[in-house]
Amino acid sequence: MAGRFRDEDIAAVRDKVRIDEVIGDYVTLRNAGSGSMKGLCPFHDEKTPSFNVSPQRGSYHCFGCQKGGDVISFLQEIDGLTFVEAIERLADKAGVELRREDGDGRDDRPKGPPRQRLVEANRAAQEYYAEQLTGPAAVEGRRFLQERGFDQASAEHFGMGFAPRDGEALLKHLRGRGFSQDEAVGAGLVAVGRSAYDRFRGRLLWPIRDPGGATIGFGARRIFDDDRIDAKYLNTPETTLYKKSQVLYGIDLARTSIGKTSQAVVVEGYTDVMACHLAGVTTAVASCGTAFGDDHTRVLRRFLDDHDEFRGEVIFTFDGDAAGQKAALKAFEGDQKFVSQTYVAVQPEGLDPCDLRIRDGDAGVRDLVARRQPLYRFVLGNIIGKYDLDRADGRIDAMRECARLVASVRDQSKVVAFAQEISRMIGAEIDTNVVLGEVRRAAKRPSGAEPPPPEASRPARSALPDLRDPRFSIERETLKLVLQHPMAIGRTTADIGSNDFTHPTYRGVWELVEAAGGTVAGADDDGWVTRLRDAATDPEVASALNALAVESLMKAPDATYVSRYVFKLLELTAARRIAELKARLQRTNPVDHPADYNRMFGELAALEQHRRTLRDRITGA
Repeated sequence: MAGRFRDEDIAAVRDKVRIDEVIGDYVTLRNAGSGSMKGLCPFHDEKTPSFNVSPQRGSYHCFGCQKGGDVISFLQEIDGLTFVEAIERLADKAGVELRREDGDGRDDRPKGPPRQRLVEANRAAQEYYAEQLTGPAAVEGRRFLQERGFDQASAEHFGMGFAPRDGEALLKHLRGRGFSQDEAVGAGLVAVGRSAYDRFRGRLLWPIRDPGGATIGFGARRIFDDDRIDAKYLNTPETTLYKKSQVLYGIDLARTSIGKTSQAVVVEGYTDVMACHLAGVTTAVASCGTAFGDDHTRVLRRFLDDHDEFRGEVIFTFDGDAAGQKAALKAFEGDQKFVSQTYVAVQPEGLDPCDLRIRDGDAGVRDLVARRQPLYRFVLGNIIGKYDLDRADGRIDAMRECARLVASVRDQSKVVAFAQEISRMIGAEIDTNVVLGEVRRAAKRPSGAEPPPPEASRPARSALPDLRDPRFSIERETLKLVLQHPMAIGRTTADIGSNDFTHPTYRGVWELVEAAGGTVAGADDDGWVTRLRDAATDPEVASALNALAVESLMKAPDATYVSRYVFKLLELTAARRIAELKARLQRTNPVDHPADYNRMFGELAALEQHRRTLRDRITGA
């Protein structure tokens, strides 16, 4: 039989296919300088990107899990393909004709239908179903769409279709297109009982696609009252292509917008995704036939480029009923898997995005997303709302239930903020330290044990956040400049103070620098780092100082690079002060305390102007 592919054809595929375009279907890549690109690794869970791609060299490497190779090995690893399947897919993408050597070479295809044939079968089915949606048998399906504000152009945009009620219509069509029954079954399109039959019959269909746009499955909704299957929705079963815990409906349409805006909106249904996209919220996705889980989070993070707290946000939409509150609680439990800030958007009357668009138009959907609130605040508010806060025992019980929830939070850097929020929401007599004490007790208490009476006490020192946490990246890079290039950074640090560093360890490093006379003192001192290290009394500060002194900078420290980091550090401090001042303004009644209110309002205006000036300097740097 025919042997292996010719070497020149394999080389042509590698030469013509851009590795960054292929990997970009799975990961949001950003320029990392020197012609390389970087993103979150698709092979292991990480919060700081260590996955590097070199388009010039046609290679990739992850410094975290050490996986690497070329575009062919990437597809083999990410999709579980054989070498033959990977090269065939890439050849099809590049328009390269593959030829085999004559001889007895082995074909390494796995048993069963090749993956590419399953993709092609799904594509043929989607085209067939879309054609059927325009026919007389699909009038109920078209009415369903029209009643929800979706016209023919909308149906075509999302590739929607209709499955005929005839139990073998699709199977016959696929056979006519050259597909075998095994391929139709392997793609999840046909099931086998006493005989083979179409899995979807008499239903409205949404094609579910991978990030690259290939159809890998379908979601199907009942539209006829006499449908013998009770389930309102049916989905493709688990196949080689379709893993429900890992697929997101709409990701093919949303991934570019998600990468550009670092925002993702997670909704609950297919029509909600449609409504959002048509309303201009083009970052909307939904899980398919299962709850949003950890695997969905990992997929979404790769496209969010989820490692910059100041840009990324994930917005969940839930109903305001008990089921929605339960879903919000589950989302909160997975909140720490995101670096991005998490929010919830709930319509007061319980309308989902699709129904809201019907009633209020596109603007209503956009307004829903714009009025988002922090997820933790929504969840804590639901808990506190169950209790009578006019009673002392009601306040204590509300605090205890909130504390049990916060005790499950692994990121200790968030615990104090949550405790402050609980104290503010409950009000009188519930001090932040009291809440923190209850959180510590809840964390140690066996499941189901009765909580003891709360006691006011000083909170124990919690573990420090990871120094490489993306929240502190600006602080880290600025200190690397201070230690490694004190002459380059020079007097631009004149406005920096210890309060500009939010991590205690980084603040300790800066305080050593201040005590030594500032960066100017280190400009001509060859023993600058040694002098600082000798002065360090805190082991954690000394360790951080050592690391910062040898870690590579992101690029050569020219004046533009230095200024950008210094001004960004100052701008973040201004942003924190603005947020604190706005919170104080919200708690201040302008009628009862006009002087305080006006003074804070003036301070806020000045801070906003200071922040704008810093942003202008960053842009112009």
